This record gives sequence, structure tokens and C-alpha cells, in this order.
Amino acid sequence: MWEGRFITAKKRGKWEYVGRARGIHAAVILAVDAEDHVILVDQYRVPLGRRCMELPAGLVGDHEEVAGEDPVIAAARELEEETGYHAGRMEKIGEFFSSPGMVSESFTLFRAHDLVKVGEGGGVDSEDIVVHRVPLAQIEQAVADWRAEGYAIDVKMLMLLGAKLLG
Repeated sequence: MWEGRFITAKKRGKWEYVGRARGIHAAVILAVDAEDHVILVDQYRVPLGRRCMELPAGLVGDHEEVAGEDPVIAAARELEEETGYHAGRMEKIGEFFSSPGMVSESFTLFRAHDLVKVGEGGGVDSEDIVVHRVPLAQIEQAVADWRAEGYAIDVKMLMLLGAKLLG
């Protein structure tokens, strides 16, 4: 129906949905340091009209110079660009779909191990990413506080709340 640089609007029968253009997909990184702090980011998200708390993430093969890029390489690069942390080892957890009723996009989840702070992070160009290092034991309160401050909370943050939600 319509195609932009990064997304396409599609129709299959009566079903309308959005997908990534050119086979692009995402890498998402769960990064927990040796002191059991999770590394998170927040950035302004145009579709939401506000800042959103998220796991670090980025697109795989979104530019010509990285076309065909291995997702683990993209995940390591995005972690360092966004957070300033270098992972000694990246573990592939698997492929997931964020909102399968309206978006065909998938992401590969990686767990970052042996983190070393090598920079400030913040992203590239005008991403304006803010890095947060939060104790896992306090994540539930942190999410509640961010909501009260008006932040959007990315659905992938549920993995950090999972055990508490299940009791």
C-alpha cells in the first residue's frame, strides 16, 4: 500500500499491517551488570509523543554499509552506541514478535554478559538517548516512578517484571 525508507504498510485480504522495509529487523539487548543492575535507555518516540523507557535496541542492516550484518554484531554495536557498555559476550536468546496483530516485525533478543563501561552512550546523530542503570531488585518501583513522571514503558520491559507479576 505504501513504502517508506524503514517501514511498509501492507494489506493481505482485509488485514492491514505494518512491516519493516528491505527485510530489516531489530536486535534487543538485555544487559545486566555484575552488580545486578539492568542497563536501560530512554528516548523520545515520535509515535508516542513522549519519552519511552526501553531495553537498548537497534536495527540490523538498516544502512547500506551494514547490509547483511550479523544480528549479534549489530546488538553489540547498538549496546555500545546507546549505553556506553561493551559486552564481553553476547548470548542469543531467540526471535520474538512485538505486536503480531498489527506489525510483522520481529526482534532477536540477546543477553549481554561481562559488561565493561567504555563510554557515555547516548546514541548517534540526534538520538538523545539517556542511559539508566537500575538495580533489578528495584525495577518494579522504578517502572512505577517512570509512569508517574509520564514516561511510556516499552512492552519488552515486562521481562524484567515477569517474576513479580507471576507472584
